[in-house]
Amino acid sequence: MAFLAKGKIFAAAASMMLAAATGAQAAQCGNTGAGFEAWKAEFAAEAKANGVGSKGLAALANARYATKTISADRAIHKAFSGSVDAFMKRRGASTIISKGRSLKKSNAALFDKIERTYGVPPGVLLAIWGMETGFGSYLGKQNTVSAILTLTYDCRRPEFFYPHGVAALKLVDRGALSASSVGAMHGEIGHTQFLPGNVLKYGVGNRNLRDKSTALASTANFLKGHGWRAGASYEANMGAIAGWNSASVYQQAIARMATAIDAD
Repeated sequence: MAFLAKGKIFAAAASMMLAAATGAQAAQCGNTGAGFEAWKAEFAAEAKANGVGSKGLAALANARYATKTISADRAIHKAFSGSVDAFMKRRGASTIISKGRSLKKSNAALFDKIERTYGVPPGVLLAIWGMETGFGSYLGKQNTVSAILTLTYDCRRPEFFYPHGVAALKLVDRGALSASSVGAMHGEIGHTQFLPGNVLKYGVGNRNLRDKSTALASTANFLKGHGWRAGASYEANMGAIAGWNSASVYQQAIARMATAIDAD
């Protein structure tokens, strides 16, 4: 559910893409699946103009309107309601802290390498990993391309998802995604749930975020790219955490869990 803020950094890119598309009759958004096929045909020209190749365009052609994604999107803010304590209880914070401490020890070499490279300590990475996918226990079952393109088409926030829709097709071109890849309801990918545009910008190595080491290093790279200050407190780094998710209860929960994990 980290999509709430992930992608803000693409606002400028989205504006330029949409401006270019507008000059060439941008694909028309819709609030039901009725116009999705016609939108796909129009969006294909925009995607091609933005550098999407044949594999990505084929994935676009085969995408389906994701009704479950729309349902989840309409209810998303309920997930971040209430107090921080209530949110943490709902999300199993005590279990995340306990397992996070164990994984920090069993993967000490990996977390040491990540911290040396990016300046990001293990606690925050483990807190995000646990919060997003239960440490990789559930990566989602929704078709990624269909989910992200449905949100790109949907009239609620097309400007937010537009660059991620293009990015998803580029990831198909590059082999980091396929037309059949599955993930979370909003098109997030991998162990820590990246939106496609952020995979392109912050993903490291082969950008296979279904690999835990790649996902954790990419998450550290994302946080560093959002102003993470090595050695500073979590309070001082809340801006970087806010880059990951704009919900205040989420940010505070991550900071609390990270502090507890690092203290062990």
